[in-house]
Amino acid sequence: MNKRELVESIAGNAQITRLQAAKALEAFVETVSASLVNGDRVTLSGFGTFAVKERAARTGRNPQTGEPISIKAARVPGFKPGKALKDALN
Repeated sequence: MNKRELVESIAGNAQITRLQAAKALEAFVETVSASLVNGDRVTLSGFGTFAVKERAARTGRNPQTGEPISIKAARVPGFKPGKALKDALN
């Protein structure tokens, strides 16, 4: 499902226009992104939690030359599904 399909699905389920659904989705994405940048977690009961994870520095290899390279530590976004979502998938 891409963004356009998601907007159409939201509009249909919420009985709102596609424009309203697109604005709501964009607001959701911006809000979650801003929270993660600030180091906050975003928890949606029954769905899951968005949080920032710390990835440690490590040594990798250049696939073309096989030469070892150092990869810096990084902060990356992560998602942990909630119990209800896990149960729905299984």
